Amino acid sequence: MVTFISGIDTDAGKSIATGWWAKQLMAAGKRVITQKLVQTGNTDLSEDIVCHRKLMGLPLLPEDEARLTMPEIYSYPCSPHLAARIDQRPLNLERIAVATAELNRRYDEVLLEGAGGLMVPLTEDLLTLDYVQQMGYPMLFVTGGALGSISQTLLAFETLKQRAIGVTHVLYNRFPGRHDRIIDEESCAYLRRAAARYFPKAEWLELPVLDPCHASGS
Repeated sequence: MVTFISGIDTDAGKSIATGWWAKQLMAAGKRVITQKLVQTGNTDLSEDIVCHRKLMGLPLLPEDEARLTMPEIYSYPCSPHLAARIDQRPLNLERIAVATAELNRRYDEVLLEGAGGLMVPLTEDLLTLDYVQQMGYPMLFVTGGALGSISQTLLAFETLKQRAIGVTHVLYNRFPGRHDRIIDEESCAYLRRAAARYFPKAEWLELPVLDPCHASGS
């Protein structure tokens, strides 16, 4: 099964959420691997995949060495459509899809982390959300308690519902020490109620306190 990981924006904490959720699935007896849809701001290894492995308590895997988990890497830390233009190398969506399918063949669960938020352009004509819809992937959506996150999250919920994209989990990332505690608590409670209205079958998750494991990139 392939589950797409997205969130309200680039700093939602998708990489930490992906690695943490992979660890939970492993503890439940699942064979799990993570993949990065497109990595920008790197030149060799995907720093997000390295982050996942750290949180999963694993070294880099053979699939990482074979680049199945990081099929497209660009040097400039920006949206994929611009990164591809800067590096003068078009995004190869077929390569990504083939790599995902191969990982899905080998593992019970593939957690596919996107770059940035739902509406990030992969190409001039294709948004991340378009790709998810075309592939029919269900989603784990990451949000948090920053000022403005309620509006961003509700806009995302509306869009996901309109596109008929299945949401299996909504994960709340508290970013301890970064946000106002009062706003954080209210945002958590409000968004939990909203998630239950929009996606009654989705499971609500709250990310425990974890150290960030990467610095930049998308």
